Amino acid sequence: MTLEDFKAARKVLDGVIADTHLIPSPALSRATGNHVYLKPENMQITGAYKLRGAYFKISSLTEEQKAKGLITASAGNHAQGVAFAAQAAGVEAHIVMPTTTPLVKVNNTKDYGANVILFGETFDDAAAEAQRLVEEKGYTYIPPFNDLTVATGQGTISYEIFSDLPDVDIILVPIGGGGLAAGVSTLARLLNPKVTVIGVEPTGAASMKASLDAGHVVTLPKVDTIADGVAVKTPGDLVFPYIQENIDHILTIDDVELVDAFLDMMEKHKMIVENAGLLTVAALKHLKAEGKNVVSVLSGGNMDVITVSSLVQHGLMGRGRIFTFSVILPDRPGELLHVAEILARENGNTIKLEHNQFVNLNRQAGVELKVTLEAFGHEHKQQILAALQKEGYNAVEVSTGEVY
Repeated sequence: MTLEDFKAARKVLDGVIADTHLIPSPALSRATGNHVYLKPENMQITGAYKLRGAYFKISSLTEEQKAKGLITASAGNHAQGVAFAAQAAGVEAHIVMPTTTPLVKVNNTKDYGANVILFGETFDDAAAEAQRLVEEKGYTYIPPFNDLTVATGQGTISYEIFSDLPDVDIILVPIGGGGLAAGVSTLARLLNPKVTVIGVEPTGAASMKASLDAGHVVTLPKVDTIADGVAVKTPGDLVFPYIQENIDHILTIDDVELVDAFLDMMEKHKMIVENAGLLTVAALKHLKAEGKNVVSVLSGGNMDVITVSSLVQHGLMGRGRIFTFSVILPDRPGELLHVAEILARENGNTIKLEHNQFVNLNRQAGVELKVTLEAFGHEHKQQILAALQKEGYNAVEVSTGEVY
């Protein structure tokens, strides 16, 4: 990947991609001690950066290659990029996606005119099926990440970062297979050799970190992360040398941190960012530097509403803003009213309650009251539980990971 290659990609993509200008984040800046800017590729056409690489790759194909029909494997975002570019070029596209792919990504891919094939539980399963179809049908394969032309298209993000923030110090970029990170880091170093580029992976799918530690590409035995867009067992061997050369180091993020980052982006920036894109937001808290100009690349925002709902619920529970407690009450009139009065006095907002008279064989031993409340946070939650305790009610918080 050369500077001339990146210039060519930028020219091809001019007028095709959306302008995703950097967004300053005062809230994240205050929380981390740096000057934080967001690169919102979640606002890109098709909802992710993948359009860049797919469009540039397809534009480089010969007419003979296009006439064979295109195929790719994708967890969702590359699928939409290929489908969009294929439709623009008037070429048929077949997309193999894992059966676990969020419905919104499947439907959006179909809306761009592609034939969607659901196969396997992971990206690697889908990729193997796509290669089988290449051999059987003769399709032209569009790699999702392990291709220098694709990576060059993704790397055009760096042009825009430096255009908006010439004195950027640190760029945080998500890593799955490595195409985005290879492209962004390579061009960033060509534009400014002193810039620091940090890759970010989920702890449960840190295949690139494992490969860098080993000095060669390795395959993880399994991946386990809610960040489906980067759940890759084997990173790309073609882009791997560029990662070795241009990525300073890799941070790994636990899934629970992504849930917290999701709420930050919703409440403070009114943006939906998918879990893979949230990696760089969560990574901000792990930077040792202070006072630096930091850019977090938000790689995509394609999430189905069920996933959004789940993240909101778990995020609110994690922050103590929703919780459930259980208490055994004497089976006599007025006890439920008394508990309700305590909760009202302490400004707890009741979401749901369940009064079970049959929890004990002997009703005289007490009935169970289970209450789900909205609170202002952990301190307020403990205040409510302490008030119940003071009135003689032994309230026990229920940690089920579920809002009743």
